[in-house]
Amino acid sequence: MRRPAVFFGHGSPMNALGGPFAEAWQQLGVDIGKPAGVVMVSAHWETQGLGVTAQARPETLHDFGGFPAELHAMQYPAPGSPALAARVAALTGAVPVEAWGLDHGTWSVLAHVWPQADVPVVQLSLDRRLDARGHYALAKALRPLRDENVVIAGSGDFVHNLRTWKRAGGEAYPWASGFNEAVKAALVRGDHDALIDWVGLAEDAQMSVPTDEHYLPLLYVAAQAMPGDDVSFFNDVIDGGSISMTGVRIG
Repeated sequence: MRRPAVFFGHGSPMNALGGPFAEAWQQLGVDIGKPAGVVMVSAHWETQGLGVTAQARPETLHDFGGFPAELHAMQYPAPGSPALAARVAALTGAVPVEAWGLDHGTWSVLAHVWPQADVPVVQLSLDRRLDARGHYALAKALRPLRDENVVIAGSGDFVHNLRTWKRAGGEAYPWASGFNEAVKAALVRGDHDALIDWVGLAEDAQMSVPTDEHYLPLLYVAAQAMPGDDVSFFNDVIDGGSISMTGVRIG
């Protein structure tokens, strides 16, 4: 069975504890079932050179500060998979890494998708030596895994501008909703060149993507698209005016 590729708009780490986005993540787990493993590209693991987590028991990383003790105490004890890490390394040239684990971009969403923490997870880093086109080309090397019962996933946000985020909530800024809709439209029509050259996607695109680490994981998911794959969206909401929670399922 060919597994889908999934992008998660993860937003705040507090979403790990529940809230309005958890139900869609839970339903996704029901719909997908349990794959043999997940390869996750998170906005929160940037490296010089490409790495893949290779531990049998990856640590739950609390890579944030200023949140409640309940969140800092949360554990997501999903197993790793040295075998899957080796397969990823063979496909991409990634170097197996022991000195990392599962960061909050990964476990804050997967804790809802597979709450029993019984699906093996490995993380592939964002190699900062690459430009957007280089990330997309690298991601295409992961395609065979979809036919090996593995879900390819990315975690970030289409729109991620913390400087303009409104704690009290409120309507999306026009530039944020405009960029979010432009990304969705490009995904539906399969225009991956437009996604790669995202600065030209919409007016004020750089307000939506002031830094690209939350956007780049989307390219790893878009690159998995194959003929006949459906594209669908979930949690299609912009939080606090400038953080997109929109998720994407391909296939």
